[in-house]
Amino acid sequence: MKILLCHNFYQQPGGEDQVFEDEASLLESHGHEVIRYTLHNDAIKSIGKIGLLKKTLWNSESAADLRTIVSDSKPDVMHCANVFPLISPAAYYVAKQAGVAVVQTLHNYRTICPNAQLLRDGKVCESCLGKSVAWPAIVNSCYRDSRVATAVVVAMQTFHRAKRTWTQQVDRYIALTEFSKQKHIEGGIPASKIDVKPNFVNPDPGIGTGDGDYAVFVGRISEEKGITTLLDAWSKLDQNLNLKIVGDGPLADTVAQAAQTDSRIEWVGRKSFSEVCDLVGSAQCLVMPSIWYETFGRTIIEAYAKGTPVIASRLGAMQELVIEGQTGLLFEPGNSQDLVQQIQTLFANKADLPVYRAQARKQYESHYLPETNYHQLMAIYQKAVAETDSSTMGNLLGAAL
Repeated sequence: MKILLCHNFYQQPGGEDQVFEDEASLLESHGHEVIRYTLHNDAIKSIGKIGLLKKTLWNSESAADLRTIVSDSKPDVMHCANVFPLISPAAYYVAKQAGVAVVQTLHNYRTICPNAQLLRDGKVCESCLGKSVAWPAIVNSCYRDSRVATAVVVAMQTFHRAKRTWTQQVDRYIALTEFSKQKHIEGGIPASKIDVKPNFVNPDPGIGTGDGDYAVFVGRISEEKGITTLLDAWSKLDQNLNLKIVGDGPLADTVAQAAQTDSRIEWVGRKSFSEVCDLVGSAQCLVMPSIWYETFGRTIIEAYAKGTPVIASRLGAMQELVIEGQTGLLFEPGNSQDLVQQIQTLFANKADLPVYRAQARKQYESHYLPETNYHQLMAIYQKAVAETDSSTMGNLLGAAL
């Protein structure tokens, strides 16, 4: 099978970028021809506001590029990771006009929420969910704290909702969890079009030792990732458990300050994937205190691959991925005292930690191996191709009649 993979890279690298690369490598390792089409948000710096609005709604340049690629390479499937803002939904139309099946992974909530997180003022927000025009987002400047920028995203959503882009131009959607699937159904995407397929870790980093005297946080250092909840919990934690914080982001100065005042906290900054795996594998546990509806939680399965238990917020995909009392524990989102309680519960009997580690590794082997994921992905591609072929045949018969 020949697959065209499309992705708009973010200015700050994240999990979606890694998944794009992982899926491309996985497909190539099984003998498929993969064509990559990528743009990068660094280009936004040279685009004016009006130009960005036009490209977000419909990027004629990327459409022309893709039209040439599709004509020359004739892919069976176009699989999009992220098309916002520079590739734009115009990509779907190019593929459909050429009879190419279209698959879109729902890495975030962009089609149903202007800031893509269903989060406002540090709390879950569903004010725009199901609305034909997401006007509450404009009122509250939900995207980049700007009404103008938010209005651009809302215009894109409204325009393509009116054109039925989301329902007619995409053959299959991939939701990463059942929770994410249900939210997108509430937002208007037909349930019949959504398949659930988790992310995976490739290559298998192997089980860790768990012999470090620390807990670890891995991710963007920002409000939605619950970094303030994490730091507040450590200020209340009276046991001598160290905390390593891996990553960077807008609240990095807050973390740096906390590290200066509490010798148990260490900010190690960004690390390579192999370095992250080593840190996670040696940790006593991974803490994921996000306060938004995570669509997945790649760091959770990275921890499972290393056999490291997870303490996470009881919210969104996290409560679906963490099996309480087996692979980790859950706490009330944003509640630092409850997080402290769960940390104390996990370490109340250290003899139980090897059991948690074994269950975490078992969960990885059962659900998140590359080979398992490959078969799931191919089944979705084949379904999309079959639906496209059926639609094309129906159109030809209609024209003949």
